[in-house]
Amino acid sequence: MAAADGHRRTRRAARALLPAMLLVLILASLLVGSGEVTVRSILAGGEGLDLVLISRLPRTLAALLAGASMAVAGTILQMLARNRFVEPAMAGTAESAALGLIVATLLLPDASILAKMTASSAAALIGTAAFLWIVNRLPPTQPLLVPLVGIIFGGILMSIATFIAYETDLLQFLSVWLNGEFSGVMQGRYELLWLSGLLALAAYAIADQFTIVGLGRDASISLGLNYRQVLFAGLAIVALITAFTTTTIGMLPFVGLVVPNIVSRFLGDNVRATLPAVAFTGAGFVLACDLVGRLLRYPYEIPAGTVFGVIGTIVFLWLLFSPSPRGAGRHA
Repeated sequence: MAAADGHRRTRRAARALLPAMLLVLILASLLVGSGEVTVRSILAGGEGLDLVLISRLPRTLAALLAGASMAVAGTILQMLARNRFVEPAMAGTAESAALGLIVATLLLPDASILAKMTASSAAALIGTAAFLWIVNRLPPTQPLLVPLVGIIFGGILMSIATFIAYETDLLQFLSVWLNGEFSGVMQGRYELLWLSGLLALAAYAIADQFTIVGLGRDASISLGLNYRQVLFAGLAIVALITAFTTTTIGMLPFVGLVVPNIVSRFLGDNVRATLPAVAFTGAGFVLACDLVGRLLRYPYEIPAGTVFGVIGTIVFLWLLFSPSPRGAGRHA
């Protein structure tokens, strides 16, 4: 009884604290940058308001959308793979999206961004499906094999993309796609990320089905769930979110790994109950890393993906070696 009461108090505190912290980060993001902006200058209009509307607000929204959607994508992928130590950047999804972009740029150099994004999404879908096919053939008693295989699989795909980029003088473009950063985000150059937000909402609509899929294929079918249909829907959501994010701002490593595990440790594994907290936490973490990147070498910037990569590595090691009351690898 005491444990249940503590769990409920934790949920209530998280629901109150996360939105408040996010509002503080949003205000800081609108005011921090190489150009001086104050609340008074925004209210007065003029250059301060223009700077916020053209650059600061789109950048803030892009960080929020990318962080929230990638965290949701990580949660879904962990349920599909039944392993807490995987995410799009460790399952070949992001690398497949980058490879698709390289191929589309070579074969269709004059194609629209939508056409290139379609090719990237298709490649991400194929890569994620291949990863899950490999995972289903791994020993279920060795959950740590899954992220190791994902890293190897992603490394092979990235080596292919790097070789193609080197041979065709596209290494600079590839480096842009590999580094998740928001300095180039402006009005008219981030709006595709709203589609990622819509996909995250779609994931919430069928969140209960993803929870059942996390029990395994046999359990899902015995409960009357169309396992293949839900699996394909989850694959499509993960692939599209990853492709949209990679195309717009580059890769954001560890977001889909760290955030779902942190939320799961405090709030449990029910996807419908935890998905809003996952989205809020992912948005807040990415926005905070973007702010840190702006301030560490002010007025120069460090990419948010680099900052989160350092933090994510530390947290990932903590997740590997620290005991968890809920067992982070029990889905394997």
